[in-house]
Amino acid sequence: MLDRTILREDPEAVRTALENRGTDVDLEAILEADEEWRDLKARGDDLRHQRNEVSSKIGELKQAGEDEAAEEAIERSQSLKAEIEEVENRATELETDLEERMLELPQIPDESVPVGADEDENVERRRWGFDDMRDLPADVTPHYDLGEDLDVIDEARAAKTTGAGFYFLKGDGARLEHALIQFMLEIHREQGYVDLLPPVPVNSASMRGTGQFPKFVDDAYRLGGSNEDAYDDEDLWLCPTAEVPVTNMYADEILLKDDLPLKHQAVTPNFRREAGEHGTETRGIVRVHQFNKVELVNFVEPETSYDRLEDLVGEAAAVLERLGLPYRILELCTGDLTFASAKTYDIEVWAPGDDMDDGPEEGGRWLEVSSASNFEDFQARRAGLRYRPERHESAEYLHTLNASGLALPRVVVAILEYYQNEDGTVTVPEALRPYMDGQEVIEGHEKVGESALGAGERE
Repeated sequence: MLDRTILREDPEAVRTALENRGTDVDLEAILEADEEWRDLKARGDDLRHQRNEVSSKIGELKQAGEDEAAEEAIERSQSLKAEIEEVENRATELETDLEERMLELPQIPDESVPVGADEDENVERRRWGFDDMRDLPADVTPHYDLGEDLDVIDEARAAKTTGAGFYFLKGDGARLEHALIQFMLEIHREQGYVDLLPPVPVNSASMRGTGQFPKFVDDAYRLGGSNEDAYDDEDLWLCPTAEVPVTNMYADEILLKDDLPLKHQAVTPNFRREAGEHGTETRGIVRVHQFNKVELVNFVEPETSYDRLEDLVGEAAAVLERLGLPYRILELCTGDLTFASAKTYDIEVWAPGDDMDDGPEEGGRWLEVSSASNFEDFQARRAGLRYRPERHESAEYLHTLNASGLALPRVVVAILEYYQNEDGTVTVPEALRPYMDGQEVIEGHEKVGESALGAGERE
């Protein structure tokens, strides 16, 4: 949530931010409502002052025997009381409306963020891993076909048990993801992160706290009922990212300066409705409704947050470097920033198996595996996250940051495609072998059931 002072003192900055983001919000209506609210507060203060003066004279008039004047003062006091109630009711009504309207305003991008309309105007900052690539097969099989051939990914049976956009990982596929989770967690522990195992369901207040609500309510999975009444405190939602429970665990608390920086990591399943939107994205595990992810959440002092953002990018990218997976880093333009972010870097791993016209010269395509964002005090204001710079000083809003460290399915995709061999097997990255009992190659499994038989073998 933006500081309302910014609206009053520099509305042009907010107007420019909305324009650069391509966000359509009726800012004028918000400014008018805020101005009326301030006028009402001033009017209420003035009326209360008048009533206090009138009330203080009533006793004096009665003692002086001026009963008629005292009666007039009583009537005036009652009239002022009624007017005060009317003003306060209208102010309360406006305050509620303003709170809801303020939730619709996105974060103001940092001045360093490149101005652009959409993802086509993001700026590539660097690449890693292309100077010393492994030898790839002449034709790399896309992960969805390879996963089926090796019987390590089963989308068809998941569609039967659950629906489209879900999948089973089987055998070495499941072992690969389990290994990646432990590998990532260990790396981030080395970087100073404290593990959390958070609850997966979250309430509406938590979703508002991190900025998922009200903007992205249609993308969320609700437990029980429909997606209406999204602000019922009894509602529970499947978390779309561990950012939600981890950030909100300190909601409405005051941390101390000595607590910061506070770095947490958590692995959870994540649930999102926005899946399978584009062509071949309906195949494979790139865009799905449920996926696992290691999330990195940081709570820091405001003056350190941008240095922390640069370090956070490196902490997430370290996973890909240890796996030997080529990647690039993009700085997002204003039109591609998420709702709550002031500045974001995307980390995209290279997957060579599917040419989607967006890959490097070597072909293939880029898959986003992490967005590292600085939210400044935007989430802190919504969730009530404060810290005390010194024990004797007033509490201030801290800054929050997060990044995926990393999103598991797309890393699995990159490994299956980049470490694929000519014979259709997959070499296990050396860094992962200790987490897979020394296994060096994924050779696949024998399929089960009649569906695995050729037509001539079935009865």
